[in-house]
Amino acid sequence: MEKENALQILSGGGKDLLLGQAMDLLDGVLDYKELMMGYACAIKEINTKFEVLDTEFEVRYKRNPISSIQTRLKSQTSILEKMARMGIPPTRENIEEHLNDIAGIRVICAYIDDIYLLADALTRQDDIKLIRRKDYISNPKPNGYRSLHLIISVPIFFAESVKEVKAEVQIRTIAMDFWASLEHQIKYKQNVEHAEKVIARLKECADEIAHVDETMQEIRMEMDNIKEDTTGPEAIYEKLKKIDISLM
Repeated sequence: MEKENALQILSGGGKDLLLGQAMDLLDGVLDYKELMMGYACAIKEINTKFEVLDTEFEVRYKRNPISSIQTRLKSQTSILEKMARMGIPPTRENIEEHLNDIAGIRVICAYIDDIYLLADALTRQDDIKLIRRKDYISNPKPNGYRSLHLIISVPIFFAESVKEVKAEVQIRTIAMDFWASLEHQIKYKQNVEHAEKVIARLKECADEIAHVDETMQEIRMEMDNIKEDTTGPEAIYEKLKKIDISLM
């Protein structure tokens, strides 16, 4: 009934203007949905690539470099706000050209060296194009923020076309992610008293966390360098356990 009423209104006399506006609106909505579909598919592609790398390490080295993977598709409101701040009309062409972080993937690792290992393994793949790399681990932000940021593009194969889609990848340790999450919450609180002291203390915490990350990596490397017996019953048992690793 609702559909019939809507069709009667749109097809009634003197409603050509309304019909044209409705068609324009629908075209715009469908165009936006198609745009976001590409970014959603890029997230799936990149997420799968990281899962494959994590599985490879589990089988070959019996450890997982990835603790967790978080994904995010930028909302329409956030897109419009960012385009407004940039002073650029929010057309599809402008969005695709000027926004690199609509598709977001955050990879959380246990150790610092795993960050660079995963970043290099990803960007060496033939279908990945590295657009920009910002290393906030070697060069932290003034507030203490640490993470490795990659802007990449990946081809998405649709039924009748192939489209290159950009995405932002952030790779950080568990400790870096913990600090960034708390800093984000504190930063958006209004009317914070003694803001300068709070900022200074956050910077101190970031430095302490960085020291912990470095220490934990040193301990792991020391453990890795310990030579184990590869011929005894325990060694054989450990190799058999590798075979039992679930690949699904």
